[in-house]
Amino acid sequence: MSTSTSSPWASGKVSRCGPFPRRSIEIGAIVVSFIYWWPVGLALVAWKIAGYPALGELRDYAKRGAAGWEGGTARASRFARAFEASNRRGTTGNWAFEEYRKAELDRLDAQRRALQEESRAFAEFVEELKRAKDRDQFDAFMAKRRADGNDKSFTA
Repeated sequence: MSTSTSSPWASGKVSRCGPFPRRSIEIGAIVVSFIYWWPVGLALVAWKIAGYPALGELRDYAKRGAAGWEGGTARASRFARAFEASNRRGTTGNWAFEEYRKAELDRLDAQRRALQEESRAFAEFVEELKRAKDRDQFDAFMAKRRADGNDKSFTA
């Protein structure tokens, strides 16, 4: 009776460190480890995500991962440089779209400048209203004071 499965553990070459832990014990252990010392909790979560590998498996995986990481970072950095270069140019390669994009950006910039000008003009208008109100209040105060005969101006 031979069964063919795709699981690496079915062949017996890879040994597990025991049966899968019960979910309640596993969750409790993770929670308690995060409460007392978070690195252990993080290690338990990583162990769970990795599929409960044995310690030998983890050591081999770490060796393979460290060797593959160097090549992976070179590929990632090449991709990042290419992505940054395309963003610096700001081009998509489509001439018609670039022309449309430039026209829209120019239109938006003109609207932004017009809005800033209107905002500045409104701020000046409000400031002028405040000055006029202050001037009216001051003139009313001085007129009332003169009418009361309490003008205590300093005349020599």
